[in-house]
Amino acid sequence: MTTALQPPLPSHPLLRLRLAPRGGMPRPVDGAWWPRSYDLLAELPQLLAGLPLAWGHISSVTVNGATWSATPGRMLVFNQVVRLRRALAASAPHTVVLLAPGRGRWDLLVVPPDTSGAAAEPLMAAAADDGNVSDRS
Repeated sequence: MTTALQPPLPSHPLLRLRLAPRGGMPRPVDGAWWPRSYDLLAELPQLLAGLPLAWGHISSVTVNGATWSATPGRMLVFNQVVRLRRALAASAPHTVVLLAPGRGRWDLLVVPPDTSGAAAEPLMAAAADDGNVSDRS
């Protein structure tokens, strides 16, 4: 019997995040995030670690309360307190809103975790596309 050596599994799965290029025009979303579950406590640290440094410290995260599992009002991520908010607005059930004081607000489309790769890729590409511009003010 021969044993094939398997490459070691990564200790952290790759972050599935696509961000739109920075520009002066307002956008309906600033990119897309495809988490592996709706467990915010498990998913949020990896998301925050993968954001551009220019976004600064994200101090507040708002998710759809009907979609994500229950969360405390805040959590410690990389020795920083992040406030967690749950919104019940039907207008944006598949978004997460990230706030950084003095830096800005970013809205990310959330691709449902159970979405197939074939279906997720075009959604993520469209959210990060240069043509994704609106009059959001």
